[in-house]
Amino acid sequence: MRTVVVGASSGLGRCLAVGLGRRGATVALMARRKDRLAGAAREAGPGAVAVTCDVTDEVSIRSAFEQAAEALGGIDALVYATGIGPLARLADTDAAMWRNLFDTNVIGASLATAAAIPYLTASSGVAAYLSSTSASLTPAFPGLGAYAVSKAALNKMVEAWRGEHPGVGFTLVTVGDCAGGDGDSMTEFANGWDTELALEMGAIWSDRHYVVGSLLEVEALVGVVDTVLRCGASACIPTVAVVPRPPG
Repeated sequence: MRTVVVGASSGLGRCLAVGLGRRGATVALMARRKDRLAGAAREAGPGAVAVTCDVTDEVSIRSAFEQAAEALGGIDALVYATGIGPLARLADTDAAMWRNLFDTNVIGASLATAAAIPYLTASSGVAAYLSSTSASLTPAFPGLGAYAVSKAALNKMVEAWRGEHPGVGFTLVTVGDCAGGDGDSMTEFANGWDTELALEMGAIWSDRHYVVGSLLEVEALVGVVDTVLRCGASACIPTVAVVPRPPG
């Protein structure tokens, strides 16, 4: 299975790229950081390739998918794992932060899909997008409201792509808090958060029971995504949720 994973240099994207490669996929790993990509590509197994790509740059995205398709001999699957989540109250979220969120979490996903769609159409392939419980299963977390909005927009965008391209499988993968793989997959997501604000918001999340107190092993997520991709367009899997089992 010829698979492109966007956002493969760290976190869940890296875990998915390496995990899918170890399960037999031939993977093209995309992200901005070439040095990290190279290491992940080595772990993803024979035939894996590292392709630098900036999801906020349309020219970069199209070039990256052309390189990936040439290296892999086509594309059967796309996984869009890129995502940022700055911690800020909505009143403190300025226009630049909103634009960066949507450029990365929504517009980048659509541009990547547009670049992949000719190959996915030819192979009757599938595209999977990592979304968040806060966009559909829980209220928006205070301090991550803008992030939740961007993921809700991603959810609707994927639905729109599905309506226009019924010959390709489109699946939203809603993910809860994860751990495992090459370390805590939330580490880089929280990079840059203000420590004092994070402690304040974390207490609110706990008081409101938004955080279940357990973590999903990332291998379980890899297994679900692998199954979705292997179904191709032969099965309609609009959405799947992979969340940790509550304690107790």
